[in-house]
Amino acid sequence: MWIRFTDDYNWRQPGFTIAYKAGMTANVTRACAEAAMKAGKAEPLQTQTKKEAGDEATE
Repeated sequence: MWIRFTDDYNWRQPGFTIAYKAGMTANVTRACAEAAMKAGKAEPLQTQTKKEAGDEATE
C-alpha cells in the first residue's frame, strides 16, 4: 500500500525497526500502513492504474 508519512514513524517488529521520515512516500505492508495511519503519522495515496496513467499521457 502506498502512503505518505506526515511525521517521523518507526515501524517496529521483533528483530528489526524501519524508520520512516516525514515527507517520505513509500510502498509498505498493509499492517505497517494501518499502524502508521492509526497513529496519525501517515496518509494513504491514490494510485492510478496503468490505463489511467496512459490516458493522461495522450491528452
